[in-house]
Amino acid sequence: MPQTYGAIRGAEADCSGVTRAAMTDARSRIRNMNLYTLLQKRAEQGRPVRVGLIGAGKFGSMVLAQAQRIHGMHMVGVADLNIGKARESLNRVGWPAERYSARNCGEALKQGTTFVTGSAQDLFDCDEIDCIIEATGHPLFGTRHALGALDSNKHVIMVNVEADVMVGPLLAQMAREKGLIYSMAYGDQPALICELVDWARASGFEVTSAGKGMNFEPRYRYSTPDTVWGFFGWSEEFVAKGDFNPKMYNSFTDGTKAAIEMAAVANGTGLDCPDDGLAFPPAGLHDLARVFRPAADGGRMSRSGLVDIAASQEPDGREVVNNIRYGVFVTFKAHNDYARECFKQYGLLTDPSGWYASMWRPFHIIGLETSVSVLSAVLRNEPTGTSKEFRGDAVAVAKKDMQPGEMLDGEGGYAVWANAIPASRSLELRALPMGLAHNVKLKRAIKKDQIVSYDDVEMVDDLDVLAVRRKMEDTFRPASIVAA
Repeated sequence: MPQTYGAIRGAEADCSGVTRAAMTDARSRIRNMNLYTLLQKRAEQGRPVRVGLIGAGKFGSMVLAQAQRIHGMHMVGVADLNIGKARESLNRVGWPAERYSARNCGEALKQGTTFVTGSAQDLFDCDEIDCIIEATGHPLFGTRHALGALDSNKHVIMVNVEADVMVGPLLAQMAREKGLIYSMAYGDQPALICELVDWARASGFEVTSAGKGMNFEPRYRYSTPDTVWGFFGWSEEFVAKGDFNPKMYNSFTDGTKAAIEMAAVANGTGLDCPDDGLAFPPAGLHDLARVFRPAADGGRMSRSGLVDIAASQEPDGREVVNNIRYGVFVTFKAHNDYARECFKQYGLLTDPSGWYASMWRPFHIIGLETSVSVLSAVLRNEPTGTSKEFRGDAVAVAKKDMQPGEMLDGEGGYAVWANAIPASRSLELRALPMGLAHNVKLKRAIKKDQIVSYDDVEMVDDLDVLAVRRKMEDTFRPASIVAA
C-alpha cells in the first residue's frame, strides 16, 4: 500500500530502518504531484517544457492564447500550411510580433521565442522539442503528423480526434513501444470523459454510461454546409464577421463529431458504442442517472457500460431544462445499500431508485486547457486519456441516395455522416471509417442511411494512411472475426 504523508512523517520521527534521504524523496514526490509545481521546478532548472504546435485554427489559437502565460513552457514552433494565417492567429491572441519573429528552431531556442513554418517536418527536426500538439482536425494529415512525431521521438497530444478514432489504438501502441506518450487533449470532451470514467472506477463504482451533452435534433442529421448556419440561428452577417468553417460546424450539427468522439471514448475506456449507433436521448442534469441506466431498470440504455449523448433539444425542438450542452458526464451504480445511502446523504442526483447517480463537468474550454496534457506527458509520463483498444468505430453513412461516380466529401460535408458502432460490427461490415471518406469515388450505388463499405468505393489516394488503418484493423481484430 502506498505510504501516506502521515506515515512518512511517522517513519521520519523514529528512523526505524528508513533513511532520511528516502523519506525526503518520498515527501518530495508527494509535494510535486501538482503539475504546476513540477513545471516550476523545470523552469528553475532552466529546462522549460518545449512544445511544437501543428495547426493554427480555432483550437490551435486557444492553445496559443494560454501558452504565452505559462512560465516554464516554451512554444518553440508553430506549423501551418498557411503561414499568414498562423501569424494572424498569434497576433489575434496577443503575441507581440517580436515573440514569433524567429526564423528557425535554433533562433527560437536561443532567443526564447517562437518560429512559424509551413512544414510540420521543421518541428520534427527540432530535437529539443519534447512534445507535438496535432490540431489540424484532418484525419489524413493528423495520422502522418503523429507518425512523424513518434519517429522523431516526441510525445504526441492528439487534438485530432478524427485521426485518433481511425488509427489511434495503433499509434498509442507504437508510442508505448518507444517509451513515449500518445494522449488525448485535455479540455476536449473525450479526455474529460475518460477522466470521469477513471474517477468512477478508481472510486469502486460500476460505470453505467458516459458521454457528453450536445445540441441535436433528428432533423439535423442531414444538414449540409449550405444549411448549417440556420441550425445555429446565425445570420449571414454574423458568420461573415468570424472565421467559421462551415464543414467543421456542420460536423457538429449532423452528429458526426459526436460519433467520432464517442467511439474514441470507447477505445480509451473499454465502454461500448450501442450496436445501432448513438441514440441521443434528451436529458437534463436532473435526469442523467434516470436516462443513462439500463433499460431493465427503467433507463434508455440497452445495457450497462455504453457511451451516448445527452441531447439538449427534444425531438420537437424544445430546449431541455438544465441541459448539459457544453459538458460531459458519467453515470454509475452503488454496489450496496450503504453506498446507496451515502449517495442520498451527500446530495447526489440519482434515479428514483437511488442506486444510480451521476457526476458531470458542466463546461469544457478545449484548447485553453490543453497544456495540462502537454505537462502530464512530459513531466509525469502519463496521458490524459489514450486509445487502449479498438472497441468503437466512426463509420461513414450516406446522407442521400448516391450513384456510382459520385464523390464522398468527408466529415461535415454533403454526402455522409458518421455513426458510432462497435468495432466488431464495423469489421464484419467492412465499413469505411469516416476518416477515409474524403475525396473518394463511389463505384456502387448506395442508399440513404446505408453504411458505406470499402467495397463501395475506389481507394486510389492516401494509400499510406489506408495501410496504417489496415494494420490497425489487423493488429486489434478480434480472433472471432476473419479478415476478408
